[in-house]
Amino acid sequence: MQLQVDNVSWSVDAQKIVDSVTLSTAEGEFVGLLGPNGSGKSSLLRTIYRLLKPQAGHILLDECNVWHLSAREVAQRMAVVMQERTGEFDFSVFEIVLMGRNPHKKMFDRDTEQDFQLVQEALQRVHMESFAQRSFLTLSGGEKQRVLIARALVQQARFLVLDEPTNHLDIHYQLSILELVKHLGVTTIAALHDLNLAAYYCDRLYVLKQGGLVAAGTPAQVLQPDLIRTVYGVWSEVKLHPLTGKLTITFLPESSVARVG
Repeated sequence: MQLQVDNVSWSVDAQKIVDSVTLSTAEGEFVGLLGPNGSGKSSLLRTIYRLLKPQAGHILLDECNVWHLSAREVAQRMAVVMQERTGEFDFSVFEIVLMGRNPHKKMFDRDTEQDFQLVQEALQRVHMESFAQRSFLTLSGGEKQRVLIARALVQQARFLVLDEPTNHLDIHYQLSILELVKHLGVTTIAALHDLNLAAYYCDRLYVLKQGGLVAAGTPAQVLQPDLIRTVYGVWSEVKLHPLTGKLTITFLPESSVARVG
């Protein structure tokens, strides 16, 4: 499953929130979308999963315009995990994950033993099988995110959209969720805040600032001190970690840079 975003723009009144963005994902890639708050990351993702209709440009999923497909056809191809939030309705964990089968059913189709088996397998994969009968609303943020990923697995989509999936989670759950996603074997695009997590898990990165694309490439190509200074307004030191061989970024306050200078 491949994504092609071609010159997409989306505005509110006269203000461009997403400004002529072009990007792509290859089969099986984990692509990170970076940028400070207000840079347009979430809005761009919402145009990809059809919550917002762009005023210009096209979004193709395996060469099919997502706006020419029905909502059901899109859901069969694309699964979305948004930022953790508490819903108004209470369902069990099992019921939440079972909802992932809805795109594959007609209006009056019953749930089958195969559906139940897929739910069980997905819960096992995210290590939540013992929570199957728990109320979803009673779970921690990290547990909820794992359940929502299980629902995406049951949906059997080959393209996954993650909108800041680690926001407000402790570091243990941040690592476990991204580790899980990385090894799912599906094409993924994720909006991320933590540059070190992006450097470790992403194959390629796109960086937004004020709605426009300012950098693209591998983490080693993109995550350099000059770029970080330009986009985020902070000084940094970028090195290869001796254990992982991945980039590691240390952020530096102005006062420490002034002392060295």
